[in-house]
Amino acid sequence: MHRTLSRIEWRAILTDTGSNAVTNSTSTEVRGTDGALAAVRVVLVGTSHPGNIGASARAIKAMGLRHMTLVSPKTFPAAEATAMASGADDILAIARVTDTLAEAIEDCCLVIGTTARARHLQWPVIAPGEAAAAIAGAVNDGPVAIVFGREQSGLSNAELDLCHRAIRIPTAPDFNSLNLAQAVQICAYEIRKALVNDHAAEPDAADGRDAPVTAAALGNLHQHLMDTMALVGYLDPENPKLLVRRMRRMLNRAGLLTSETQILRGFLAAIEHEIKAQRGN
Repeated sequence: MHRTLSRIEWRAILTDTGSNAVTNSTSTEVRGTDGALAAVRVVLVGTSHPGNIGASARAIKAMGLRHMTLVSPKTFPAAEATAMASGADDILAIARVTDTLAEAIEDCCLVIGTTARARHLQWPVIAPGEAAAAIAGAVNDGPVAIVFGREQSGLSNAELDLCHRAIRIPTAPDFNSLNLAQAVQICAYEIRKALVNDHAAEPDAADGRDAPVTAAALGNLHQHLMDTMALVGYLDPENPKLLVRRMRRMLNRAGLLTSETQILRGFLAAIEHEIKAQRGN
């Protein structure tokens, strides 16, 4: 499920009489935005402290971004989030809340996760500037998402598997601790630089180009591939080892277009049909 707060719900937060009920904005109106920045979605997964949500809202608004999605936040809405937003409570008012990361990114054509630690499997990790350049090249094709994990543990391997690429912010080797809002600010800044400076020179989205596949469609292709591998005996569903994750990451790196995904699914369907025909199913 996902929702945004109603006008009545949000006004209740702004007029909360609790000790932390603070806001630097007296308006609940949300100004619309146009252009490339509007295609960027900042996704916070499993945020524990509502103050970090508010501080992140302030960070993205300062860079011209508007869209925040919260995946299973521990506490939201909250007066502390409103206080830390410091005038960016309009971002909180339209924040989308979902139960899972998959739901939050299902319509996105590019998903970039963040990680501060090495993973067991080799993974394409890029710097924030490189990620911003990739986002600038994708915003004409549909929504893009940049995903931040939990304050203490970051994104799980399963959540990172849903991302096409990963960001690691370069820090001092002996101290790599960044507050969530600080990480959001760094990435939002790089995104603004790339989009505000470069977007005007990009081709029009209406030029008939084949669009990149959405996260949901890529997930369907991955599941179809796993089912077909199991059908022909290449994959043991009871003991998949790392094959499922390796194939997902291979698909994520491929940068598939919608038509290419359709071709692959048609090919897999033909294999399934032939195998079943041979077996008399």
